[in-house]
Amino acid sequence: MARHRFRVPDTDAGRRLDAVLAEQAPLGTRALAERLVAGGAVLVDGTRRAKSYRLAGGEEVTVDLPAERVLEPVELELPVVFEDEHLLVIDKPAGLVAHPAGPDERTTLAHGLLALGAAGGDPGRPGLVHRLDRDTSGLLVVARSEEAHARLSRMIRERTIERWYLALVRGRPRSLTGRITAPIGRDRQDRTRYSLDTDTPRDAVTWFEVVELIGDRALLGVRLETGRTHQIRVHLEAIELPVCGDPVYGIAHDLGLERQFLHAHRLRFAHPFTGESVDLQAPLPPALDAALRRARESS
Repeated sequence: MARHRFRVPDTDAGRRLDAVLAEQAPLGTRALAERLVAGGAVLVDGTRRAKSYRLAGGEEVTVDLPAERVLEPVELELPVVFEDEHLLVIDKPAGLVAHPAGPDERTTLAHGLLALGAAGGDPGRPGLVHRLDRDTSGLLVVARSEEAHARLSRMIRERTIERWYLALVRGRPRSLTGRITAPIGRDRQDRTRYSLDTDTPRDAVTWFEVVELIGDRALLGVRLETGRTHQIRVHLEAIELPVCGDPVYGIAHDLGLERQFLHAHRLRFAHPFTGESVDLQAPLPPALDAALRRARESS
């Protein structure tokens, strides 16, 4: 067990405890912050507070962190699209969770990345600077050192890594291109979902363009400007273009899909060490390609 202390800056006055905790380097996620608060591991000026407690600024926060997990590398079939001494880009298959939720989970993306030489950042999430949902496939850039992790993380924050997705949606877009600007956070009524109806809004911006109109569906190219949890799925649902196959925000089992039709098909960025352009694409996996063919045949 390790203890972490920090003083709440005045600029965080009025913010929720769990939101401020999530931005502390040893934590890094809202989910972990919430678990620690619920478990009584967080004190504000020596007193336990609820995760929704609004800070005034200037308080001393003490956090008892769980013992660091040591991951073991596991050889997984992770297609490598690009690699050098600093970073690698993989084509993540659907169904693979990013990191273990418990000590007995040994077939996560994090375990597989260790076997590929990933390093940097949170030891429980080696090399990861951005994530894909468990059932979203596609390109993911991963660091191989602390310096690479720092540089790639800065590029994510500064939005200089272009992340493009393909999404098949039900409905006809009102325009051929569009920009969705709508803050996202945990839904007020259902804490397992994210939505625009939230007490914890975070800025979120998504761009889209129509690639193909297919009957009452459309294939969209989608670019993330920000990277909030479930952002694309939430934003497309909000403009009445639910993602095919999405059991949470879209249309479950549409076209026989067992997961959402969402694939991170393109990454473009300047290499953080050489400055050279890196522009990579990954084709649709077989299950999505087959669903797209079925959509065309039925239109």
